[in-house]
Amino acid sequence: MEEQISDKGINLYRSGKYSDALAFFLSLAPGEGDDLENAYYIGLCYMKLKRYEDALVYMEQIVTVVASDDITRERMLQCRLLLAVVYTITGRNRLAEFELKSLLETGYRPASVYAAMAYISWNQNNYDKCIEYYEKVLDIEPDNITALNGLGFVLASLDKDLTRALMLSKRAHDASPESAACLDTLGWVYFKLGLMKEAESFIRKAQEKDSSSPEIADHLRLVQDNLNSNNGIGGSR
Repeated sequence: MEEQISDKGINLYRSGKYSDALAFFLSLAPGEGDDLENAYYIGLCYMKLKRYEDALVYMEQIVTVVASDDITRERMLQCRLLLAVVYTITGRNRLAEFELKSLLETGYRPASVYAAMAYISWNQNNYDKCIEYYEKVLDIEPDNITALNGLGFVLASLDKDLTRALMLSKRAHDASPESAACLDTLGWVYFKLGLMKEAESFIRKAQEKDSSSPEIADHLRLVQDNLNSNNGIGGSR
């Protein structure tokens, strides 16, 4: 019965209905279903809704739980990784670094940890470290979509090795063709290569997938401004 209760909320979450999933999990009384699992998904929903302070409340509760089995331990470690991401987004970089270094010491999913460290380094404008961490991810998992897409975006943004950036972003897009992030990155690389029509096509698709992203909107605006200024002929920014 507990599993059925959780599945209903999890299905809402996986369908992208984060507000509905959040309302569902919040409506459950203590002891109705798995309290740890409910708290975990409440935290995830708040993250997706960009209510980061609320997400922290639930994630921080979970990491203080004493692990009694492997499933509980896995959830705690997952939450430590998510905490690092939220800490980064909210400017708590030292806390984020502490969580990630602690995870590395446990041996927990090093590819995911290095990917998070790359994200932190990017936010701190430490671009060499960001590239280094993404390279470590690809050394461990050559087909890691997050690293393929992330490194492709970083190289393009820095105007470094655009040929490789295109190769990486194409691999990420081929692996996850419906991802707004992968569509946007591939379009961004085309923009940097001066291929404006291709850039507009992919970034427009990205915006259709994620109309709330200011970054995707900015990218599309840049491409369209470039197209307009060149009368529809591709050119460099």
